[in-house]
Formats: sequence, structure tokens, C-alpha cells
Amino acid sequence: MSTTPTIYIEGPAFWAPTLPRWKAARAAFRGEGALTDPPAKRPAPQVLAPAERRRAPDTVALALEVAAAAIAGSGRQAADLPCVFVSAHGDLSINDYMCSTLATDPSVLSPTRFHNSVHNAAVGYWTIGTGCMAASNSISAYDSSFGAALLEAAAQCAADREAVLLVGYDAPASGPLAAVTDSQGQLALALVLAPEPTERTVAALDWSLASDGAAGTAPTSEAAKTLAQVNPMAQALGLFEALARLDGRTDAPVTLPLSPTLSLRLLLRPGGH
Repeated sequence: MSTTPTIYIEGPAFWAPTLPRWKAARAAFRGEGALTDPPAKRPAPQVLAPAERRRAPDTVALALEVAAAAIAGSGRQAADLPCVFVSAHGDLSINDYMCSTLATDPSVLSPTRFHNSVHNAAVGYWTIGTGCMAASNSISAYDSSFGAALLEAAAQCAADREAVLLVGYDAPASGPLAAVTDSQGQLALALVLAPEPTERTVAALDWSLASDGAAGTAPTSEAAKTLAQVNPMAQALGLFEALARLDGRTDAPVTLPLSPTLSLRLLLRPGGH
């Protein structure tokens, strides 16, 4: 399929209120489990100190929860891994607060909330909390955000021959911003891309670019369909559903849109074979 180097996936992680861990999501995507009812409350990532954990916005809590789960699943050290964090919109709730406050009474603007409004807030918390000194990127590409981040992480992994942590997250829009974006609910996911297979490898990944602007692979399980319109990070559902269903015998093609004229073509293969 591809002339680009094969890379390998480790430690898939997933969080949504109705599927609050990869184990639950994997079972549901395979038709072997149900959605969590009642929905889970916001996670409390242990990588943060208690005071920071309380102050961190939802987007940071979601991102760090799946990042830590992916690291645990990969068996690697967080401090050693370069990382790519991606969110289509950042924290829309804080952006709404900032706009409203600046328009009404700028003098009462919260320094903490301003600090949390920047797009790289989540990766900043992660690198501080884990002591990571490796390179970090924070990406946004609107509706093609996950595809753009996976391409960045895959290229970095292949070029530098070192593992890369990829983390995606988005949260609901609020206030007037909800009229211009339909981002709903909470969704976060993560995985580690490695240049060589290990005992933690869950899939081999071949990847290439196509000049066709093809639509992304839509999820087919009922569980994944309930999340398909949640927010921009739902673009990744086709990939995570394919990971859940990879059975050791069948390759799984997945397409992610990058632009109206460009797409990312993926082929998942079982294990490191």
C-alpha cells in the first residue's frame, strides 16, 4: 500500500462518558459490551498534583487521562516520549468565558482561566506533570484535526526512529460559539506510535497520502455510532473501531480526511506481522 515506513501502534486509550476506558470501548465496538449507564464523571488524572487537578479544565483532564493510559499500555516512560496533542477547538468553554468577560468587564478576567485558554495548555500540563523534556506539538486543523495529527506523529516517528505519543481531545461548545460549531460532549483518545514492533504492539500501520479528499471511514458499530456526531475528535472512531476488531487474520483499511483534496490512507495489520 505504501512506500512510507511501517509504524506500530501501542497502548490505545479511550475516554467518553459512556465508554470511560479502552477496555470498555473495545468491547462495545466489538458488540460484546454495553455503554456505561449512568455516564462516568470527568476523570481525575493522577499525573497532576491535587491542587492542579482541581483547577484544570475538562479538556486538560480528558487529555491527560488518556495520555497516561496510553503510556501505561505501551510500557514506556512518559518523560522520554515526544508527544503530539491535537484538539480542533481547544477549550470552547473557556473561550466563551474569555470573550464574554472581555466584552463586559475585562478587569475581572481570571488569570488562571486565561492561562488555561491557550491551545497548548493540555500538553503543557502533561510535560510539566511527567517531567517530559522531549519535543511537543499542539495541533489544530478544524474538522481534519485528528488526521493531521496522526500524519504529524507518524512522520515524526518514521523520520526520527523513536516512539511518539499521540493524544486527541475535544469538548462541548457553549454560548454564542455553539452557533458556529456543533462540538458536543466529551471525547478523548490516545495511542503510542513506535518505529519497531515490541511485545506491546497491537497493530502494524501502513500509511500513505492520497490526492482524493476522500471522506473518513465511518464507524459501523452501534456503540461507535452514538459518538459519531459528538465532536471533531469523533473522526478517529473508524481507526479505533478497526483496532478493536482486528482479529489476527484480516487487515483493516481506514481513511482519514486531511483537506478537500487530500486524505490519509491507513492499513492496519494484526500485531507486528
